Amino acid sequence: MSGASAARAEARVDLEAIRSNVAALGRHAGAAEVMAVVKADGYGHGMIPTARAAVAGGATWLGVATIDEALALRQAGLAARILAWLITPGEARDQAIRANVDISVNSPWGVKEVAAAAVAAGQPARIHLKVDSGLGRAGATQADWPDLVDAALKAEADGYLQVVGLWSHFAYADEPGHPTVAAQVRAFTEAIALAEQRGARPEVRHLANSAATFTLPESHFDLVRPGIAVYGMSPVPAHSAPADLGLRPAMTLTARLLMVKRVPAGYGVSYAHEYRTTAATTLGVVPLGYADGIPRDATNIGPVLAAGRLRTIAGRVCMDQFVLDLGFDLAAAGDEVILFGPGDSGEPSAQDWANALGTISYEVLTRIGPRVPRTFREIIQP
Repeated sequence: MSGASAARAEARVDLEAIRSNVAALGRHAGAAEVMAVVKADGYGHGMIPTARAAVAGGATWLGVATIDEALALRQAGLAARILAWLITPGEARDQAIRANVDISVNSPWGVKEVAAAAVAAGQPARIHLKVDSGLGRAGATQADWPDLVDAALKAEADGYLQVVGLWSHFAYADEPGHPTVAAQVRAFTEAIALAEQRGARPEVRHLANSAATFTLPESHFDLVRPGIAVYGMSPVPAHSAPADLGLRPAMTLTARLLMVKRVPAGYGVSYAHEYRTTAATTLGVVPLGYADGIPRDATNIGPVLAAGRLRTIAGRVCMDQFVLDLGFDLAAAGDEVILFGPGDSGEPSAQDWANALGTISYEVLTRIGPRVPRTFREIIQP
């Protein structure tokens, strides 16, 4: 295959699948609203197109890690409520406040910084107070929660901010029935009760991630925050496939064979010859490597669909390329290789890659680098 339009590789993103996935999540959420988490460039799918597709599917909120991500959404014209939650000491918050971006706060010093930013912005901030209900990451501990609530409510009374949300995050929701899940629901419920007893009147209380949206209705409260499920991957892969949950994987990662060549038996392949041919065969070179997000750990185990068959990478993954042993199957330079997708052609899924590598589908998707262009299948209009 030749021509300037033939891409070396591409990640094809099905925006209709994202819209449909969010609609399915909304049905599971019941009366709760849906916040589609689009951080990390929409889990590698493209943040702006993904956010638009999620809103088309019914999401009324968008979740991001950083202020920069939130501002990019606003600059693109997204009008949904946006929450940003990974904000470090000294980081400028006034732009976010002026853009009507909600800000997560974990501690009294965070309240002070938000209050100062609100003065600079010339308007009150909208904040969500986060409690650590058992994940052991961001959020005030149970012991520190009363002080955070009191500091926030004082700043609210002084006109600097509004406490519009109370929230937390699960540690084990992807393992339904794990004892920490019920314990975290109790801890969050107790934290809500304390905050409300002291005068908090939040618009939304939120705890549920993708897994809890499907498996734990008592955790839905006013808002659910699905991430990986937005992109069609099962958040409980040990229990349910995407189709079982009404989801469709949205990304298909492909490349085109750079070259093919016949080699004899015993031929060493790629660095350190960690693979040697066992018979005369055809090798195919795929122009993707660890600089594009293909893990070096995929050496001799990464699954792909090429020349009509499922295969594993032959030899070490290099910075820009890897090799396949194609046997005697017909193949030519320019032929498409599918690394993962929804399975329509029998290709592996991102979950298959995760299983092979001993990781999670989140990492497989988000590590696909910027050298791989994203192309988009638009939403199907009714």
